[in-house]
Amino acid sequence: MTAMTRLDRRDFLRLGVTAGGGLFLGVYLPGARDRSARLGPFQPNAFLRVAPDDSVTIWVARSDMGQGVRTALPMIVAEELDADWNRVRVQQADAHPTRYGRMMTVGSSSVRGGAWLPLRKAGAAAREMLVAAAAGRWGVSPSECRTERGRVIHDQSGRTLSFGAVAEAAAALPVPPEPRLKQPSAFRLIGTRVPQVDTPLKVTGRAAYGIDARVPGMLFATVVHPPVFGGKVRTVEEAQARAVPGVRQVVQVSQGVAVVAENTWAAFRGAKALEVTWDNSDSSLSSEEIFKRFEQLAERPGTVARSDGNAADALAGAARRIQATYQAPYLAHATMEPMNCTADVRKDRCEIWAPTQNPQGAQSAAAQITGLPVDAVTVHVQLLGCGWGRRSRTDFVQDAVETSMKLGAPVQVLWTREEDMQHDFYRPAAHHRLDGGLDHAGRLIALHARIVAQPIAGSRDGVDGPAVAGVADTPYAIANLLVDYCRPEVAVPVGYWRSVGPSQNAFILESFIDELAHAASRDPVELRRELLSGHPRLHQVLDLAAEKSGWGTPLPAGRARGIGICEDKGGLVAEVAEVSVQAGQVRVHRVTCAADCGLIIHPGIVEAQIAGSIVGGLSAALYGEITIEGGRVRQGNFHDYALLRMREMPAIEVHLVPSGEEPGGVGEPAVPPIAPAVANALFALTGRRIRRLPIRAESLSSTGS
Repeated sequence: MTAMTRLDRRDFLRLGVTAGGGLFLGVYLPGARDRSARLGPFQPNAFLRVAPDDSVTIWVARSDMGQGVRTALPMIVAEELDADWNRVRVQQADAHPTRYGRMMTVGSSSVRGGAWLPLRKAGAAAREMLVAAAAGRWGVSPSECRTERGRVIHDQSGRTLSFGAVAEAAAALPVPPEPRLKQPSAFRLIGTRVPQVDTPLKVTGRAAYGIDARVPGMLFATVVHPPVFGGKVRTVEEAQARAVPGVRQVVQVSQGVAVVAENTWAAFRGAKALEVTWDNSDSSLSSEEIFKRFEQLAERPGTVARSDGNAADALAGAARRIQATYQAPYLAHATMEPMNCTADVRKDRCEIWAPTQNPQGAQSAAAQITGLPVDAVTVHVQLLGCGWGRRSRTDFVQDAVETSMKLGAPVQVLWTREEDMQHDFYRPAAHHRLDGGLDHAGRLIALHARIVAQPIAGSRDGVDGPAVAGVADTPYAIANLLVDYCRPEVAVPVGYWRSVGPSQNAFILESFIDELAHAASRDPVELRRELLSGHPRLHQVLDLAAEKSGWGTPLPAGRARGIGICEDKGGLVAEVAEVSVQAGQVRVHRVTCAADCGLIIHPGIVEAQIAGSIVGGLSAALYGEITIEGGRVRQGNFHDYALLRMREMPAIEVHLVPSGEEPGGVGEPAVPPIAPAVANALFALTGRRIRRLPIRAESLSSTGS
């Protein structure tokens, strides 16, 4: 970012607006304040810089945690600019409160959440300015010129000029507020599988993740946090920790005690030797107690999240009524790179290197902690070793900033795996009571879903949106539908987990839809087709998944198929799982996924995102469970919070539906369907219904279907 001109608020031009508020993409340089500014590189907006040497630099203002935004977002700009992709350089943007709009990277929103159109306009505006500059040099109309691979071309005379050759002249022109965008049929870059820009860095070990940050004179630390929710430090005995070779200091910070050392390993060893007495607020909380509270709450009506028709009357008059209770556990994010942050706090400035999904939140938090103005806080966004929503929080940034303030030196704070696992903001546990009614023809005529889950986003009219997402906004056409929400008060900290509410709600609703199909003696795909009669895009996705999986065709003995679908964050996904049970263990052999994600920027990135989503969702379905005992989390590492192993990896087929719709979400919609697809396949195989996650061998041999 050092090459960027420093700009004030008057220099900003709004080129696009997101649904969530203003996204200021364009930067209009109105009057070159001096000759050097006029002769500088062409930089018409905050995302784009064209230099006289023909290089094009595109700044990425979203965090990359493996989802490929450092490639996909520049592709959008470069497409409309008509840049030569081989001359494009990508730069990660530092945090800025306004220059890039909202920098939070959550909710599958990097492309769909306001970036698609504004980034296109950014590139198109630059292209028009470059064309105008070239046309002015030639004395022709801009309408007689075209662009291709970083050059302006005048076909009538055969003259061409590179973008760099007219960059200085273009810098003096006004930024067009509404540039003409390409038709999708004219795209040359979007929709192709260009190599991802950071692949060489990753395969050679040069990619800079948060944990890789290094600053001259830097110390290393880890923080020991209260083991019980709401606990605080009472006393600290430092002697044994300080006796560990390499340990420099022990300092108390707001959230716990930091052990500072010459290297991370010494800090970890010192933390183990530290003796802390905690003031534990409530050490009686347990998972058993939590779910009892949920069950009690579900006995009473909740706040209505959606009400269509008259569910109560329709259920009372149904030819057949099916009732069931489902539960989903707390889940940890368990990112491969534990929480970490490097901070260097000085008297007049603060510099941070962090793998954060929330650069502006980190910047704001650091400013508040240090008392410095926001513009004195620099946040360098590192690559993230997985995020899943966890890194949208700033608690790990707070640890580093406070520790650096105490030391008066730069420090990298790295949590141990156990601290990371036991001090998360967990995916909320959930308890659902479902009541469905069928008519004599086996059609679903009524559904009542009562949802009990901790709120994440804060209630709106008494309803937490994430808690009911995927149920209250179901794509199924159900004439009589009632969804109500009961809010529990529990001390367990909760937060956004990949796909958020649908991660558990799709398992519950899609499993119950299968229950209803079985009760009606109907094929599960057939019933879904009927319920999606008014949703042609999702209907098409369902049909494609069924076709490609061979739905209805014979399988080898001991195998069965199940299906699950999801509409989430602009993405439409259907998945079919082919499973067996071998020596009491669930084995998923094959997953067939069909997805409509709108217009696709990079098919390879989309396919990888979907495959990764299936792996994450399958890990959670088979193993994921955080349990509470004595007011604290029992799990501490991957020996008791397992993830899918390579030997368990199913064959995954991804089929993308061609679409002219605007880009939809990719990073999350494929997570929710895998759990119900597997659970429904297991029912088809064993006759046992899975109503509580994770799926355990004993669930397949228990009574009651």
